[in-house]
Amino acid sequence: MLGAQDGQRDNKLPKSAQKQAKQRLHEIWMAEGRDDAEKAFDLFIDSYRAKYPKAADCLDKDHDALLAFYDFPAEHWVHIRTTNPIESTFATVRLRTAKTRGCLSRETASTMVFKLTLCAQRKWRRLNGSNWLAEVIEGVKFEDGIKIDKIAA
Repeated sequence: MLGAQDGQRDNKLPKSAQKQAKQRLHEIWMAEGRDDAEKAFDLFIDSYRAKYPKAADCLDKDHDALLAFYDFPAEHWVHIRTTNPIESTFATVRLRTAKTRGCLSRETASTMVFKLTLCAQRKWRRLNGSNWLAEVIEGVKFEDGIKIDKIAA
């Protein structure tokens, strides 16, 4: 990423520039559509390339992956933009396994993690736009979150 995480020393931006860069990144991934996101992306690159080429290159190399969610139904965007389902599930597992440290074999630990995940699954809520999932799996194309009709395309 553009800043230090987990004790890494590969900062691509000084700490003083990270707050504004975070706001600019937020403008990219929270844009209304791909065109607005592209404009915000280009503004970020233009603003930071001269002084911080490593930061600009880091973002530029992942351009397609960063904007890929615009090719999914708009109802799915809120789920794609968050890591909360992963974090909350593993928080439950981490809490329980930390309490039983040293009391488990490899096999019983795997079983416990599996069972804890099954229990956590009961509290998950249904995806927004779940009616679109079959079409997404079939490869139906979406542009800025809207299904592209084959007749119009």
